[in-house]
Amino acid sequence: MSSPTAALLETPVPAAGPRLRWWREVLLVAVFYAVYTLIRDEYTSSGGRDDAEGNARWIIHAERDLHIFSEQSIQHWILEWHWHVFIEFWNAWYGTAHFVAVAGVLIYLYHKRSARYPLWRNTFAVMNLIALFGFAFFPLMPPRLLPASYHFVDTLAHYGSPWNFSSGPAAKASNQFAAMPSMHTGWSTWCALALLPSIRPRWGKAAIFLYPLSTVFCIVVTGNHYFLDAVGGLVALGLAYCIARPLTAWWAARTWLRPRPLQEAEPCAS
Repeated sequence: MSSPTAALLETPVPAAGPRLRWWREVLLVAVFYAVYTLIRDEYTSSGGRDDAEGNARWIIHAERDLHIFSEQSIQHWILEWHWHVFIEFWNAWYGTAHFVAVAGVLIYLYHKRSARYPLWRNTFAVMNLIALFGFAFFPLMPPRLLPASYHFVDTLAHYGSPWNFSSGPAAKASNQFAAMPSMHTGWSTWCALALLPSIRPRWGKAAIFLYPLSTVFCIVVTGNHYFLDAVGGLVALGLAYCIARPLTAWWAARTWLRPRPLQEAEPCAS
């Protein structure tokens, strides 16, 4: 008979629902927010701005070497349409959609696919921890904040949105130099992968990835990220999943959770 840890690594679906405590979940969020606040405060000084601009030049140089530096061309092509409402929509999407989507997926997994909840919760937590290291050691100025010589447009400043970085909650909870990795890309792809086993039709499985694809379009057209930031978000997600699997297995073995076959836990998965 295989050990609980080995079986969980094969199909990380414990027999019982996740043994969660609300105060533990709140504590986890509070710890992450505290660490993020420290990083934000450290890298919004003048020195942090200089580092962020220097790193932006490095990213642009790397993208030019890879022949993928086309963010400015894409943004200007879209802006030439003069569809202000279209741009305002993506500004609003950038500031709100990922929070709503992540919360919705976590709630769905907890109530409808509770056996898979620990693995994807842990993946999400580790992904954000990896991102914090990126924000701390590689502050990166987004395209919209670059000098005018780069010809990027700050769509938030020019077209507006229900939220902004200058005042209100966004100003208190945002690090504008936290561009690498792109957590908008990481979070949206995490949502798609977490929901994928629950979707039956093939067209639905394909359609779910329109969310991360639209997110990449959003971060580029609003001037908030480079393509390499999106790649960084995917790398952070991949590393997080690889870490979360054995972590979830270890915790299941430690708490005597018994795994069961995936087909029993996920009757709707194809």
